[in-house]
Amino acid sequence: MKYNKFIDHTLLKQDAMPEQIMRLCEEAKAFDFMSVCVNPAYVPLAHECLKGSDVKVCTVIGFPLGMNLTKTKLQETELALKEGAEEIDMVINVGMLKAGHDDYVEEEISLLKQACGKKVLKVIIETCLLTDDEKVRACLASKKAGADYVKTSTGFSTGGATVHDVALMRQTVGLEMGVKASGGVKTHEDLLAMVEAGASRIGTSNGCKII
Repeated sequence: MKYNKFIDHTLLKQDAMPEQIMRLCEEAKAFDFMSVCVNPAYVPLAHECLKGSDVKVCTVIGFPLGMNLTKTKLQETELALKEGAEEIDMVINVGMLKAGHDDYVEEEISLLKQACGKKVLKVIIETCLLTDDEKVRACLASKKAGADYVKTSTGFSTGGATVHDVALMRQTVGLEMGVKASGGVKTHEDLLAMVEAGASRIGTSNGCKII
């Protein structure tokens, strides 16, 4: 089985330079990855680099902490879509979820999904900061809000994707939603383990090596 279309080819480092983003896009086209995932400032550049290809532009919203005001996340999403983003990976407000304010989390996701329309919205729940019960609640809030994917991690916190978390997320959301494993997926074996656990998308900066 070919796994290239499972991969969001990712470069989200704070010191990423334009030439690195251009190289990321060229690699994504060469390997026919699903998307490149870049910070919002590089969405216009990635959009320009990927014209004429079927590689999508993915960007991150409220990244990496998720603690922005909802209206800030919404404006950031709307602008990213206007600039050429086709997929949005948003970070939830983890503190609000942990405090039991699931309705807040669900409403925020719902507003961003409304902005996305038919474009894909992935919800980063930052599994390394959550108990299993909280992971389930975050997934259910995402599902109720109409999100397209739940995603494990930003890659900027205390841990990344695990087989256990991917399996739990898949069990919770069923087959109607996607599950994205992100953070620490570095080898072909890692990818296979995540896919077997239920991942339908992989976020990694090691896509070329893996494929």
